[in-house]
Amino acid sequence: MVFSTMLFLWVFLPLVIIGNALIGHLPVADEARIRTKNIFLLIASLIFYAWGGPRYLLLMLSVILINYFAARLIVTYASYARIILAASLAADILILVYFKYFNLIVHTMEKISGHELAGFHDIVLPIGISFYVFQSMSYTIDVYRKEAGCRKNILDFALYVSLFPQLIAGPIVQYRDIEDQLLTRSETRSRFSDGINRFVYGLAKKVLLANVFGETVDAIWDMGADNIGAVLSIGAAVLYSLQIYYDFSGYSDMAIGLGKMLGFELKENFDHPYMASSVGAFWRRWHISLSSWFKNYVYIPLGGNRKGLARTCVNIFIVFLLTGIWHGANYTFFFWGMYYAVFLIAERIAAAAAAGRKGIKGAALIAIRAVGHMYTLLVVIVGWVFFRADSLNDAFAFLKAFCRPESSYDTVLEFMTLKMCVAFLAGIMLCGPLQMMLTRFAGRNRDKSWYMLGCTAVVALLTVLSILSLVGDTYNPFIYYQF
Repeated sequence: MVFSTMLFLWVFLPLVIIGNALIGHLPVADEARIRTKNIFLLIASLIFYAWGGPRYLLLMLSVILINYFAARLIVTYASYARIILAASLAADILILVYFKYFNLIVHTMEKISGHELAGFHDIVLPIGISFYVFQSMSYTIDVYRKEAGCRKNILDFALYVSLFPQLIAGPIVQYRDIEDQLLTRSETRSRFSDGINRFVYGLAKKVLLANVFGETVDAIWDMGADNIGAVLSIGAAVLYSLQIYYDFSGYSDMAIGLGKMLGFELKENFDHPYMASSVGAFWRRWHISLSSWFKNYVYIPLGGNRKGLARTCVNIFIVFLLTGIWHGANYTFFFWGMYYAVFLIAERIAAAAAAGRKGIKGAALIAIRAVGHMYTLLVVIVGWVFFRADSLNDAFAFLKAFCRPESSYDTVLEFMTLKMCVAFLAGIMLCGPLQMMLTRFAGRNRDKSWYMLGCTAVVALLTVLSILSLVGDTYNPFIYYQF
């Protein structure tokens, strides 16, 4: 089940909201009320997950049990804490490797040997496994580091891992960020209203923009890289860059909005990434929760930038190779991670070489930032080609089409429908300066009556348009659904 479906919008979500509200009016102590809400949300989250893959519910529960008991043992037997931590992390990683990378390993061995390995069958990737395994690992590590308390109530920990707003596609929530909210949280009318607005904005981004871009991108890719020219190939790469941004950031917006409706504050996952003027800045703005996870649990433990430039570059390469591997069991993702590592290392070396020089100001600084912005967009757009392609050969063939003259502009015009053009203009404007201006404008005026009335009208309009789009269109994929 995903958020942008009629089943979720008209059945699951209303039942959860109503049930949570009714529990909030029970004539019991606050602590008992929160406990009851946690149990209710846990049951709802397990149903939410089981709807998409009931046979893998036991797998998620196994991950929960492994990390819950590992944390308890770490606290109880402190002298063996490192061994217990290593064993729990090994179990988590083995589960992730088996279900996510087993098929790739087997198919690679078959190619190398030239023989089909009898008795092996493709493993179906469980929904959201990368997200809930990483969340569970972060809990055990934080308990080991004494940066978070060990949760005695297993139901609270199970809710942290399985909470449905962030279960399928994040943001990846670190336990220490939500620990207190599991025991005490406030559900105000203002927060609930903000949650509705945020959810609707995310739904509109997904349905009205990402889906429109996705249909066109799929149609162009289906034509084959050898049959298209520069205009179509570059256009498809740009549209895919917009699709994945509005698809993923829209889902994150919906998750954050749902969290607010239920009294939880989830951290932001995007910060205007396409406004970045360097690749490093892009990754501080894109999928922030994943970047933070790798920084806290891989980069810093490896030494970060504390052991000299050469070691820093090695650490960056390791982190982004793992980032690519995390995204999928395909060599295109491995290459994509190393691709970014090369640019990040180059930027780090350039920054080290420029250290100590007099700062640049005025028009020169503006020009450098503009060039940096264009360079970053080029790197990111090309990188998304590898992310989208089924194989490295397909990716390079598609990039080769960037330099091929267009054979038929009639074909290009077929994709330039009114719906596509309107969505494209809106997509460009809302992922750049206009989006930042709207954010600042909202911050200054959110308490004014005219602004609240205008927001209500916009939310109502976006809701109607999104519902109409979902009813009238069967195209509704989600890129990060099975990562």
